[in-house]
Amino acid sequence: MIDRRPFEQLGHANHGWLNARHHFSFSSWYDPARMGWGALRVWNDDEIAPKSGFPPHPHNDMEIITYVRTGAITHQDSLGNKGRTGAGDVQVMSAGSGIRHAEYNLEDETTTLFQLWIEPKERGGAPSWGAKPFPKDDRSGRFVALASGFGDEGALPIRTDARVLGATLKAGESTTYELGEGRHAYLVAATGTVEVNGVTLNPRDGAAIRDEPLLTIRAENDAELVLVDAA
Repeated sequence: MIDRRPFEQLGHANHGWLNARHHFSFSSWYDPARMGWGALRVWNDDEIAPKSGFPPHPHNDMEIITYVRTGAITHQDSLGNKGRTGAGDVQVMSAGSGIRHAEYNLEDETTTLFQLWIEPKERGGAPSWGAKPFPKDDRSGRFVALASGFGDEGALPIRTDARVLGATLKAGESTTYELGEGRHAYLVAATGTVEVNGVTLNPRDGAAIRDEPLLTIRAENDAELVLVDAA
């Protein structure tokens, strides 16, 4: 089963400094049919204006993964962590028992990113934050784990039975991904048009996938992909 969710039909909130699309119910946008996909609870497609951002606010009991598409985001939190994550790179915040953080676009250009929230296996625990560069050449033609609860080499750790993966495909190129029984996959092309098991996805469309043991993804033009494989 592949349920295509066109970009233009996603939830939408424009706050001026933040132009956001919601793949799942979030904030004031509510769709009872889109409350999550397995353990994946939030997938926001955010455009953040220069010299603006999210002021300090709290979270708990959520794995929050930020994939920066263009520009950069600068993080600071109540643990004293600070860091700048640029385009193509990833940061992970395990909110655990509670943390306050802020995310600012300090750049002179609009920052675009995907922010994903995945429910953890267990509540509580010490909060943490980490970030890592992921050169796009290293994931050319194949999926690479960017964040993982399974100890995948090179991936940022998350406290959930899920993986966040990235791939880049050139026009006409294909790759595959094996989806385990009972697993939930959610795929978005940050750029490019792709075909997934015969279903065409335009840029920034979502695809909610289950009961498809093997995913074959073919790029109609150069594409940058993000895939979540969750329980």
